[in-house]
Amino acid sequence: MTAPYITIAQSEYTYEQVIKKSRFIVSLMRVTDEAAAKAFIERISQANRKANHNVWTYLLGDRDEIQRYSDDGEPAGTAGVPMLEVLKNNGIHDVVAVQTRYFGGIKLGAGGLIRAYAGTMASAVATVGLVQRIERRQLTLTIEYAQYEPLKYWLESQAYPILDTEYATGVTLTVPVNTELVADFVQAVTDHLQGKVTVEVGAVDLFEIPYDKAVTAKTSSLK
Repeated sequence: MTAPYITIAQSEYTYEQVIKKSRFIVSLMRVTDEAAAKAFIERISQANRKANHNVWTYLLGDRDEIQRYSDDGEPAGTAGVPMLEVLKNNGIHDVVAVQTRYFGGIKLGAGGLIRAYAGTMASAVATVGLVQRIERRQLTLTIEYAQYEPLKYWLESQAYPILDTEYATGVTLTVPVNTELVADFVQAVTDHLQGKVTVEVGAVDLFEIPYDKAVTAKTSSLK
């Protein structure tokens, strides 16, 4: 079974928290190649030139073919690797992260640094949210306004996400459906609405749906 393709829900995101007076700022961005990852690292590092550290990592490819990181002056293995481990352990792909640290005067020690960098990274990912990219056939459902709430409730109860809703003389909803289940879906939704629905079967495409698995800061491979 192929592992799901998971990435962050926004193209770019920033998260910040303070740990023992040090500011930890995580800047995330979706990327598809190393040039874009390196450009982002440079941009964030330049914007935070006065910071003590701009630690970074990125992970590219459906199978994590490219993995890079830098501790940027922090003790080896206490910053870049924990950040990379958060991405890997949560199955996240095609993301670059820069974690900026403004030192607050209290030393954290090696273990404290690992927990701080991994924990802040995990919190950033959990806050921005994750999406799963899936291959589905696009179905367009057109209904009368009176059918909207019954259909919406039915779709939610059957775990079908609604990607788009348009309101005109009627209501049109876009729903991604597994190609193998299209016929069954059309029959079920038609029966549920007693035929008061028009279904248009579109092309197969890639869709992004919310991915609700809890984000972990697990650093099992680290000390």
